[in-house]
Amino acid sequence: MVTEAWARIEEWLARHTPASAAALAPPADPADVAAAEAALGLSFPPELVESLSRHDGQRIWANILPEGPPLSTVGIVDHWRACMDVAASVDGLTPHRPGAEPWWHERWVPFAAADGDAQVIDLRPGPGYGRVGCTAHDGLGDFDAAWPTLGAYLTEVAGALAAGAPVRYWVPYLTVDGELWWSTENPEVAPAGARRFLPTP
Repeated sequence: MVTEAWARIEEWLARHTPASAAALAPPADPADVAAAEAALGLSFPPELVESLSRHDGQRIWANILPEGPPLSTVGIVDHWRACMDVAASVDGLTPHRPGAEPWWHERWVPFAAADGDAQVIDLRPGPGYGRVGCTAHDGLGDFDAAWPTLGAYLTEVAGALAAGAPVRYWVPYLTVDGELWWSTENPEVAPAGARRFLPTP
């Protein structure tokens, strides 16, 4: 599912935003994936390994995924370590009300991030294992509208690009520089001159 979704995303990027397509990095070295797993003390779910085997993050910053750019193996480790350090200093690993998520958890693996916020894969044992949620630098973890798997998330992104449809409240725009940009449906917050992508009939 992951490889098929990435293939569809890549095809759309190559057709409509070649500059964004060029931002994607080549596959991760399996040794780097293993090193990242060792650094976190976790085995990555197969879908994350499959995704990293397609792209080890991005060569340069680009707005390719709605919630934030995909992280490299090094980026995963760096973001996880940074969150663990902050959580340790602010009691960020403890939920403080019934049903609340903590600010961070050692079994959350970030795979995309921007401005301190991240999308994470939940590796806590139980029925939610493998789901994709969000964390905010100034809030708590959020799995209220989680995708069941990374593959499901990437498949939704691929379908949204093809249809010019939203992924939650993010919609695809084309910038004046010919790049992909995810923004809300409010045109006032999109980059100047950007137009919402709509497929031709």
